Amino acid sequence: MAQIASIASLALAGASMQNQAKNRKVEARAREAQQQYIASQQAAQQRVRQDILARSIAATRARFAASGVSPDEGSASALLAGMRADAAQTDSESADLLRQRLAAGRPSLLNANGDFQGFVRATQSFGSIARNLLD
Repeated sequence: MAQIASIASLALAGASMQNQAKNRKVEARAREAQQQYIASQQAAQQRVRQDILARSIAATRARFAASGVSPDEGSASALLAGMRADAAQTDSESADLLRQRLAAGRPSLLNANGDFQGFVRATQSFGSIARNLLD
């Protein structure tokens, strides 16, 4: 009778591990979808920033040209270079933020989400089942 209970325990532990594996796959797919969404948001924001920069530069060049100042020389050129540098800095910061957001979505064995703890418990239960079968 003890062997039947051990076999039943083994079957339940196996089913539990299958459920955990399925849950991990579902979580991985959800995490991947979330990361793709974040990346697409980032790309859309970058396109908007580039469009705004291009329009701002064009408007600034037009204002300089209308006032008789060459937009390719002197302070006008410095102003336009500063606008480009600011935009590059913003893009860099945005890319860093994206990397941080994507990295935060990675699972960790140290997280208290039960994945690693569940594995330890399942391993312990397999060990006790094996001992019961050998006894």
